[in-house]
Amino acid sequence: MKIIPTAIPDVLIVEPTVFGDARGFFFESFNTRRFAELTGITANFVQDNHSRSTHNVLRGLHYQTQHPQGKLVRVTAGEVLDVAVDIRKHSPTFGHWTSTVLSAENKRQMWVPAGFAHGFLVLGEYAEFLYKTTDYWMAEHERCILWNDPAIGIEWGLSEMPVMSPKDKKGKLLSQAEIFD
Repeated sequence: MKIIPTAIPDVLIVEPTVFGDARGFFFESFNTRRFAELTGITANFVQDNHSRSTHNVLRGLHYQTQHPQGKLVRVTAGEVLDVAVDIRKHSPTFGHWTSTVLSAENKRQMWVPAGFAHGFLVLGEYAEFLYKTTDYWMAEHERCILWNDPAIGIEWGLSEMPVMSPKDKKGKLLSQAEIFD
């Protein structure tokens, strides 16, 4: 396993060691001890989520105001642009974003700590997305920041409007959102 830093020091790319031959491949997708050794993060994952989305679907930017979730995310089919936005008010990277392409082919994962909003855009025909979370999903605490907030300026690389849920279309601007101190 290799850890790759991003523009925001708390967000990490995890690249597994893949063993492949004519039969296919094998890799360890998560190992608590090794993850802690390489990152210094002792995450206790309590819930796994799996979503499937079609081309040009944008999900996010989601977070929870109470019981914030750290997320270790990966793609098992297809390809997405995965995005994390720092919404910790007193952070030196507050309002900054970082992104990476996660795909079934590259097998990379992204660690998105608690205190960040998270979202992704499906780049191919479809994508299956897995989330390991450090706290349980609680609908009453879930919030959404508007995907195209000009103050954040995420470069999604879109040539047309994305497909979104009604909830995501109504996301708030960062300046109006409930954020973390």
